[in-house]
Amino acid sequence: MSFPKTGSKIQIQSYKHNGLIHRIWEETVILKGTSKVVIGGNDRILVKESDGRQWRTREPAICYFDSEQWFNTIGMIRADGIYYYCNLGSPFTWDEEALKYIDYDLDIKVFPDMTYKLLDEDEYQLHRRQMNYPKVIDTILQRNVQELISWIHQRKGPFSPQFVEMWYERFLQYR
Repeated sequence: MSFPKTGSKIQIQSYKHNGLIHRIWEETVILKGTSKVVIGGNDRILVKESDGRQWRTREPAICYFDSEQWFNTIGMIRADGIYYYCNLGSPFTWDEEALKYIDYDLDIKVFPDMTYKLLDEDEYQLHRRQMNYPKVIDTILQRNVQELISWIHQRKGPFSPQFVEMWYERFLQYR
């Protein structure tokens, strides 16, 4: 299997457990693409929602996807610091069309001081019932919420000092 090449532009697609498309990010530049990790950068890109709405991101961002973790992160570069939006979802797949994952509703927002807030627990409970998430998914996601919080506390992976800044510098080379 080939993986997205450094410097190439890809689409990111998130789906729901029922297989329906949830959201599409139109253009992300690949900064690193391997079977284990994909790191991408984007800035003010078009995002399409499943209900037809469209919007643009407001700031540059560095995205981190890991093939072994049930979460991905978006480090958003703002004037007052780096904010992270972390999606609990399946590990990514790549199929030449797009980088894809299943979004499981739960999110963690991390602030520049590394405090965080778990979001959308009500949405998770609703979709869990509506889409019949298997018990194993619930177990995996709860374990990965704890793993993600551990990464935040340890400043591991995309939360490590200078991670977003370093990859943003590389992103600027492709603009």
